[in-house]
Amino acid sequence: MNAAAPDHVRIFDTTLRDGEQSPGCSMSPQQKVVMARALAELGVDIIETGFPASSQSDREAAALIARELRETTLCVLSRCLPGDIEASARVLQAAAKPRLHVFLSTSPLHREHKLRMSREQVLEATARNVAHARSLVDDVEFSTEDGTRTEKDFLAEVISAAIAHGATTINVPDTLGYTTPSEMRALFQRLIAEVPGAKDVVFSAHCHNDLGMAVANSLAAIEGGARQVECTINGIGERAGNCAMEELVMALKVRGAYFDADTRIDTRRLVPTSQLLSRLVGMPVQRNKAVVGANAFAHESGIHQHGMLRHRGTYEIMNPEDVGWPASQMVLGRHSGRAAVAHRMQALGYVLEDDALDRVFAEFKALCEQQRVVEDDDLKRLMQGDAGDDGYRLASMTVSDRGQRAVAQVELSDPRSGHVIESALGDGPVDALFAALSAATGVELKLESYQVHSVGIGNDARGEANLSVRHEDGEYQGTGTSKDIIEASALAWLDIANRVLRTRQPQRISASA
Repeated sequence: MNAAAPDHVRIFDTTLRDGEQSPGCSMSPQQKVVMARALAELGVDIIETGFPASSQSDREAAALIARELRETTLCVLSRCLPGDIEASARVLQAAAKPRLHVFLSTSPLHREHKLRMSREQVLEATARNVAHARSLVDDVEFSTEDGTRTEKDFLAEVISAAIAHGATTINVPDTLGYTTPSEMRALFQRLIAEVPGAKDVVFSAHCHNDLGMAVANSLAAIEGGARQVECTINGIGERAGNCAMEELVMALKVRGAYFDADTRIDTRRLVPTSQLLSRLVGMPVQRNKAVVGANAFAHESGIHQHGMLRHRGTYEIMNPEDVGWPASQMVLGRHSGRAAVAHRMQALGYVLEDDALDRVFAEFKALCEQQRVVEDDDLKRLMQGDAGDDGYRLASMTVSDRGQRAVAQVELSDPRSGHVIESALGDGPVDALFAALSAATGVELKLESYQVHSVGIGNDARGEANLSVRHEDGEYQGTGTSKDIIEASALAWLDIANRVLRTRQPQRISASA
């Protein structure tokens, strides 16, 4: 007899609504359409496309998406107000699978200070507005805002009233990211067991990440019986964000036997979708973020690399290809060991005897004191015996702001040709600096991300600049440190440019047989 299939957990994506409310993450209607297409291709069950009563932009985006996407349920958010509900219903008229999502605060704090309503008034407003929404749209979701901080008996009353008046999905949000997994599991178990009509609706969790538990709380809600989770790509959203879809989906995938639940998400599209959102809103994903961060499948430690070379399962619980990465990365840096260096050299065509490997490994360690990451072209340079050629060095620079345009002049020293001086204009000091460096070196780099921060405190404080760029088909990272943050930026740029230039140098020795 075949085992029962895992329960289907519906993925309700609110990247275009709650996610967009994250400061700095606003999207134009056209950008929202692009993102909605990607979410549909990802396999999202429900896409919350906006809050029509909040702005003309939201109304336009929701209407555009409703006309284009025909297979995915499309949802819009509305307050429990007749005008909001009717505006939302109008936006959904073109949708093939519309859902109207109404919400009302239920916690004592919100009732007193935000709504200025009594329990009885909240109950009456819930019944009246859910019924109004249901008269306009068949699929109605009701949310108890700040539900996890609501009295247990009153929360059950409100949910019962919503179900009785036509709600088909009940969402109990942890609006402030306050609760814990054990509390969340127990809450859903109790509501589903005790509320009249609970077995006839889908219960949903919407968890915020203020205490870093959004994903854990969402998984606990699933254990408690929730069969819809509201989440966002990259976990963006109000304050510390929402439950990160990619983390929730892969937790259910990797630990399927434990949760006995799964989604319909095409996990191979998680990384491309994450990167699309990052480009649209200009918010980079932190490198160490689970699943979609650049370091999620990268290994630098010698112990970890040695284990990975023996068996991937020693240090990875997911295949990178399953979430959209091309492969695991064996990053060579100061923590790497001989085994990883020897493996990379062999992949480059160099089979080294022990004494030769000893020499290369010693030079590799010395190079790691100058740069954080050693690339393939650096290893080739070690084999060529010209490790002393450090490429371009910054001799001097001047940067000034002249009204709307900045100007930068750089002087670089090159061991092979003396000095080169170039200047350039830019939209700001850093833009002008990078343009001057490009003119001086002949290297064109497309900036993907630029971050600066302080290292150390007091008199020992220094500025560190971190760049991520694209050159032709490759992606490079560079780091520079200096007392002056503009100089640190120049050093980071040159760190990358010198590596690019080394790849252009012809191989001067043949690979060993």
